[in-house]
Amino acid sequence: MGREARRTITEPGAMRVLAHPVRYEVLTHLMSNGPATASQCARAVGDTPSNCSYHLRALAKAGLVAPVESDDGRERPWRALITGFALPPDDEQAMVVSAVAIQRDQRLLAEYMARRDQVPARWRDAGQHGTYTLRLTPEELTELGERIDALIRPYIAATRDDAPDDAAQVHLYFHGFPGSPA
Repeated sequence: MGREARRTITEPGAMRVLAHPVRYEVLTHLMSNGPATASQCARAVGDTPSNCSYHLRALAKAGLVAPVESDDGRERPWRALITGFALPPDDEQAMVVSAVAIQRDQRLLAEYMARRDQVPARWRDAGQHGTYTLRLTPEELTELGERIDALIRPYIAATRDDAPDDAAQVHLYFHGFPGSPA
């Protein structure tokens, strides 16, 4: 952990790799949790070890993950080479990756809502949901996104070394886009 390695992905091949939901999920797992074997990734994303192994190799070819030396030589852990990424705003393949990310966000929210009553009260009370209709220019929306990003960046799981003992991974997402014309 520690140093941030955020990358803007512009290569069509890397975007095609990320457009696959399982690959996106595996990369996100490695970025959030650190090195893991194909079997550990499979448990985390609900897939088979052999399928995750295949997807890890595809992510490696795209320069997004790499194998880690193992202590015993039998296990083959992988690590993310990035801590986050951005995509070009007007690229068609980037929109496919964004759709995969949005579907994941919505799935995670639905899963949380289905098990919310099992979550400790202090975490339920801390949970956030807000919807706002703002009146902004494109420049103001860009600035607002940058300011929100700056507030969030110190808490990113892949780079936070100073998390308190009772900290847990929290999924946070937001979208800002123009509404329908009046």
